[in-house]
Amino acid sequence: MQKQRLVILGAGESGVGTAILGKKQGYDVFVSDKSVVKEHYKNVLNQFQIEWEEQQHTKAKLFNADVVMKSPGIPDTIPLVKELKVKGIAVISEIEFAVQFTNATIVGITGSNGKTTTTMLTHHVLKQGELNVGVAGNMGDSFAKQVAAQSYDTYVLELSSFQLDGIIDFKPHIAIITNITPDHLDRYDYKFENYIASKFRIAMNQTESDFLIYDADDEVVVEGLKTHKVKSTLIPFSLTKKLENGAYIKDKNIILTIQNKTITMPTDSLALEGQHNVKNAMAASAVAQLLNIRKQTIRESMSGFQGVEHRLEKVLKIQNVQYINDSKATNINATYYALESMTTQTVWIVGGVDKGNDYADLLPLVHEKVKAIVCLGVDNSKIIESFGRVADLMVETTSMDEAVKMAHKIAEKGDNVLLSPACASFDLFENYEERGKQFKAAVRNL
Repeated sequence: MQKQRLVILGAGESGVGTAILGKKQGYDVFVSDKSVVKEHYKNVLNQFQIEWEEQQHTKAKLFNADVVMKSPGIPDTIPLVKELKVKGIAVISEIEFAVQFTNATIVGITGSNGKTTTTMLTHHVLKQGELNVGVAGNMGDSFAKQVAAQSYDTYVLELSSFQLDGIIDFKPHIAIITNITPDHLDRYDYKFENYIASKFRIAMNQTESDFLIYDADDEVVVEGLKTHKVKSTLIPFSLTKKLENGAYIKDKNIILTIQNKTITMPTDSLALEGQHNVKNAMAASAVAQLLNIRKQTIRESMSGFQGVEHRLEKVLKIQNVQYINDSKATNINATYYALESMTTQTVWIVGGVDKGNDYADLLPLVHEKVKAIVCLGVDNSKIIESFGRVADLMVETTSMDEAVKMAHKIAEKGDNVLLSPACASFDLFENYEERGKQFKAAVRNL
């Protein structure tokens, strides 16, 4: 019998992980990347004797595929992907490919913001509850690689809309939609409804015996539930409404009731600050409750969690000025949370690749909390135009060192210096992690 041919577009973490799993499952695997493949990944592919190419896509080697796994960074709209689909070749995402080779319980987490924190919190509480649990998605080893090399009973997956676009049968037993705000619209014909539909794909294959945990305060999600057929059992969480089933706030306590079991947690015992983190804790606790983790373990996990790098991460206090790294804020909504949580006057470092941002929502917060804006990007015209009238001081910089030195000059005792870019990082940095690391290094060099 001839081997099934698996072609992989993109030799990054998800591509190489899928290649390893495909090889293990007996596929004839070929990896193709239009860019230069990183040395580390070349070594892995060679070690597993997987054929690969870089800086080109050789069509003859692609169009004989039985299935194509496309890395999430490659848009569906490029001619190559369209051509593959016209030829009737299935183009899927890594999670769709990998899930068929595991019987583990899947917890899938999507949303515009809070995904990473909720994923890490959920993994933390399940691990504390002594489940054999892996975490994947946009962090650590890819899901496919873990399915190939590990045998976890449960996976917590952080899922982007791009990963969900490439699913056919993928079905998490527990799904979370943290929130939906305009993001990545350049990939969705600048139509918000297309992006919303993409997020709701997380629940499209769920049945009555599965669960969807969601933010009942998010109007976009609540409206989306009316237009997208969801069969799963709904578990809402809210900061403003009383809920019979789900999580809500009463007298500064989180009250979480699922399947007639109730757990109460004081909000001031949570390790992470800010209203958005109360919601993240509600969502993670709901998963733990569904998977029968002890109440005491849930409480202890929520109060002992250390937070996520590059997300409102306190770096150093210098001359009584607090430097905060929120490089992971790549959209307006994430920066909104960051500015909202500032309790003193703030020097705000902002800018990068604009993804069709509308800065209007930030104006009241900037007016109230920001004393100066330091622009860090190749093109800052939109930021200057949006905030020129509300900011007392605005300066443009072209490197992280320069931005941090400038912020240091402006900030006075008791102020915050906040890196929360509201934009993608690709104009000056490889990714948001590199941007955050450069910020931390520049602060330490002051």
